[in-house]
Amino acid sequence: MTVSLPLSVYEINSMPEKERERFLSILLPRRLLEMFSIDPETFRNDRGVRCVRFVCPEKMPFLQVDLRRDPGDRDAVYFLDLSNSPFGQMEISFVIVNDPGSERFDIDVDEHGQDTYFGTARRNVPEEIRAMKAGLAPGQVRRGLKAMKELVACWDEFFGRVGHNFYFLEPLTYNSAVLYERNGFQYLSGSEMMRKIDREFRPGGALFARLDGSTPFRMPGQEKTVRGRSWAIHDGILDTPWEGPKMYKTIGVHAGTSTFTGEGY
Repeated sequence: MTVSLPLSVYEINSMPEKERERFLSILLPRRLLEMFSIDPETFRNDRGVRCVRFVCPEKMPFLQVDLRRDPGDRDAVYFLDLSNSPFGQMEISFVIVNDPGSERFDIDVDEHGQDTYFGTARRNVPEEIRAMKAGLAPGQVRRGLKAMKELVACWDEFFGRVGHNFYFLEPLTYNSAVLYERNGFQYLSGSEMMRKIDREFRPGGALFARLDGSTPFRMPGQEKTVRGRSWAIHDGILDTPWEGPKMYKTIGVHAGTSTFTGEGY
């Protein structure tokens, strides 16, 4: 395939379908395809059912990759939304990975069935408590597949192929930001906020003092883990609402950024 670099999402969306799908298949970690017996060329499983969908609307600044164990599944195994930034760069607008065989926690809908937008617009507290006790982090409806390292490798290859030296994203949650740090991302903005959060969760800090047991998400000891802190932040423990930092990854480079000094994830 001969392409003129760098490419925009608009240009990718305007490619012939077969050519575009071969190109976008770079974004699919092979382990996830193998896990669900999906052919990397036909995107069909061993029953002949197509399990990968590419949404690439012409003249629109976004595209989506949707991988499911079965097309009828409620949740995608891997969903990725890419878009063009206002500055002509590419960014990851949304990403989610689920183990479809694991227990589901309905943190994404409230008791009336309304969308909570993963707890950012409204909350389903009983389901959040269940999810937290099961070891999940805010925003997770199911257990993940420990695929972050593989995802970043795919993203690096894809963005390198389209001629970009780096790409952006904005983590939805505190725990996501720390995971991206550990996989080579650094901060365009929000680094000082993340370091301040870390300081204030240490003994003697304001956030440490607020882990007073006043809610199930603010129990003493939560400062020790990324997930514990993230649930407290999700519960509103900060002075201002959480605002995701702006992060970026340079192709082929691990930035070595670390703002978390606790004990574990």
